[in-house]
Amino acid sequence: MAKNKKSVKKGLIIGISSVAVLLAAAYAGVGYYFHDHFYPGTVINETNFSLGTADTAEEKIKEDAEDYLLAIHDREDRVTYISGKDIDYHYESDGSIQKVMDKQNSMLWPLYISKDHSHTVNVKLTYDESKLVKLVEGMDCFKEENIEKPEDAYLKYTDNGYEIVPEKKGNQPLEEQIMLDVKAVIEERQAVLKLNDSDYMQPAVTSEDPKLQEKLQVTEKYKNMSITYEIEGSEQVLDGQTILSWLTINDDLSVTVDPDMAASYAQQLASKYNTYAATRSFVTTNGDTIKIGGGDYGWVIDKKGEAARIIEDIEKGESVTREPEYEQRAFVEGADDIGNTYIEIDYTNQHLWYYKDGSLLMDSDLVSGNLNNGNGSPDGVFKIISRQSPATLVGEDYESDVTYFMPFAYNVGLHDASWRSNFGGSIYKNSGSHGCINLPYDAADTIYKNVELGTPVVAYYRDNVKLTSNNAKVSNAYSYSSN
Repeated sequence: MAKNKKSVKKGLIIGISSVAVLLAAAYAGVGYYFHDHFYPGTVINETNFSLGTADTAEEKIKEDAEDYLLAIHDREDRVTYISGKDIDYHYESDGSIQKVMDKQNSMLWPLYISKDHSHTVNVKLTYDESKLVKLVEGMDCFKEENIEKPEDAYLKYTDNGYEIVPEKKGNQPLEEQIMLDVKAVIEERQAVLKLNDSDYMQPAVTSEDPKLQEKLQVTEKYKNMSITYEIEGSEQVLDGQTILSWLTINDDLSVTVDPDMAASYAQQLASKYNTYAATRSFVTTNGDTIKIGGGDYGWVIDKKGEAARIIEDIEKGESVTREPEYEQRAFVEGADDIGNTYIEIDYTNQHLWYYKDGSLLMDSDLVSGNLNNGNGSPDGVFKIISRQSPATLVGEDYESDVTYFMPFAYNVGLHDASWRSNFGGSIYKNSGSHGCINLPYDAADTIYKNVELGTPVVAYYRDNVKLTSNNAKVSNAYSYSSN
């Protein structure tokens, strides 16, 4: 009985020992396996290499490099594909994968076998950069016919005032930036690259640009201003809408007025309102209406001065009501600038009338310039330019003392003529003056004592005459002829 118990015990020991040996052998076998195989759950650079060897991992990386394909999407969603073969993309083993394996403690595999094992290693992948550059440069987005340059937002004048024209993004690629982005995704072995705004040239000024918005606000100020001209019998306004069309808004928010436009407007004012030497309809004392032009009477706008004043007013940015800048003023405002105070001279009838404030102050016969020897008195609309008493009249072949002299056309004027006993009729045709208007003393005295400088003088012939004298030329006589 004792012998049997010993046999059982011995057998049990042998069995346990055998199991232990088998377990130890199995443990060692698994450890040996994981000596050159990765644990389950081993991920290197996001690729699962569970139970694989370093060699199989490297082979996989090599294959992935050769099969690599990058899709580049530009802004118009055109796609350019670059394959690993196109750029000689390949893996160069540098022992990085083996180092991961070497760090794996295979004999303690029970402690690690059920855990995740993620690793990031620098895998050496190389490519031919010159081939990559050539492929990138050949992308559709770099072709000249496909490139639209960006445009800045800007202020534009319209019929409703200034408005902001939005910027245009365009699609002009930045080659250097795109190359950097392409290289980056290749190095990270990404499959897709979508070009974004950073890969394209951007407008320097957008609609939201604060300075542009400020400029727009400035234009509103000028849109609401005006220059109103005080011109008798007429309404003339340089409005804000017109002013806006002349402006350039500077970066410091000051304005520059187009000088050509200001000058053009001043010219328009002059063309419309100047009455200087204009042909007028004049109702004579005899009741008929004549046409008379020439002379030097009338309103004359100072075009240069007015243009400068316009610019000055606009730069101030405030509405203003004023009269134009005048180079010469008439005796009466408005288009009917002769008014009801004037001297009327009818050369044909050799008579003069002097009206003051609509009432006839005096009238008189006269003797005017000798028509037959070319000294006919100048006709036209003139003005009394000075009053002299006494005066000495000097010509090429004469010198005469007079008590009153009132010139109105160059050196031609009204004066008393004590050497004459008769006036009127046809005396002027053969025995007229050198051009001046000879008057009886009392007539000259009355005019001199009442007339104001600038008083209009309307002088006319009722029949056709030809004036050839120098005083007719210089005074812009209506009937002057150089022939």
